[in-house]
Amino acid sequence: MISKYRKQFNQEFSQDKYEQFKQSLKQKSGLEPGFRISESPIFLTNEFKNKLIDASESIISQIKALPKGTLEKAIPESCKVPNDTKQPHFFTIDFGICKNENGEIEPQLIELQAFPSLYAFQKVFEQTFCGVYPFISEIKNPMPDNEFKDSLKELILGNENPENVILLEIYPEKQKTAIDFVFTEKLLGIKTVCLTKLKKEGRKLFYENSGKLIEIKRIYNRVIFDELNRIPDLKTEFDFREDVDVTWVTHPNWFFKISKFLLPLLKHQYVPKSYFLHEFPETENLENFVLKPLFSFAGSGVNLNPTKEIINSIEDKENYILQRKVNYESVFEDINGEFSKAEIRLLYIWKENDERPILLENLARMTKAAMVNVDFNKKDAIWIGSSNAFFGEK
Repeated sequence: MISKYRKQFNQEFSQDKYEQFKQSLKQKSGLEPGFRISESPIFLTNEFKNKLIDASESIISQIKALPKGTLEKAIPESCKVPNDTKQPHFFTIDFGICKNENGEIEPQLIELQAFPSLYAFQKVFEQTFCGVYPFISEIKNPMPDNEFKDSLKELILGNENPENVILLEIYPEKQKTAIDFVFTEKLLGIKTVCLTKLKKEGRKLFYENSGKLIEIKRIYNRVIFDELNRIPDLKTEFDFREDVDVTWVTHPNWFFKISKFLLPLLKHQYVPKSYFLHEFPETENLENFVLKPLFSFAGSGVNLNPTKEIINSIEDKENYILQRKVNYESVFEDINGEFSKAEIRLLYIWKENDERPILLENLARMTKAAMVNVDFNKKDAIWIGSSNAFFGEK
């Protein structure tokens, strides 16, 4: 990690600055974030960044080289949506920051998704850190803000008028990520619409704005289709499986195709060995593995210490994986001399005619708990929660 920036940040940090930081986010959005904001960014070397990029590029190449039809096997029959696309619009990869047997800090793949993360929020998050701690601007994301904005506009709006493009979510005001919806609206000039508010006429979808019905031509989809079945008495005019005249950004099928389903198929020094539960070999030691459902969100259903009794009780073993445990290294020192662990998510976009995705931003999550996820930060501590990574000198 970069000791120069860590030392300066810790010297400049104060509780007043942390409150100023949070107040700035609230003023810009009009909302309190629905998740804990870490007091600190994480500082990583360019050498570590190169390891992240090397692993990511290898993973992307391996996915592109998979036999035709492989990814389609991941989509449950009950969740297939018509008019699939050849590639996703979004691609995110999560790496744990770990230490190998030689004592070297290295990334280890945790999971990957073709689902939009907090793209708009993270850009504002990064800008806010630089505003409160100006010295960090030396190592901020080199992509100019206008290029970031134009890239997202091109991807999400296409050639459509912003009023014909919506951000779609289920009960958006109740989502922890609602602050990102606000920043997305400001960035792109689009509306956030609840799935229950959509109107359907023939093959066309509409939403109401100021008493008028507006046709929807592109949907920036933030609904996890698989979770709709868990909402009791959900009433909608539109079912995802219906064939309608809209362009999905990104298509719902990709939530399943780029998921933990891929982990047993990938090979790289920064990719922990994984198996589908029904293919787990007897030669492996169960104690060295974490049990994960294929299609869960925010760490739900993950078992850090699975037993034979637990895995034997699972009927749909093809919907689970066992992933070799990785040891997150506590390397981010706080002002009390204690250390946090972290995970970094690389946020890519994949333009419709591009061969490979483009890295736009990153998201970091810090913890002192057993699981690196903002939902598991129950401990009363500092240097935990949602954050951002800055990359600099060796």
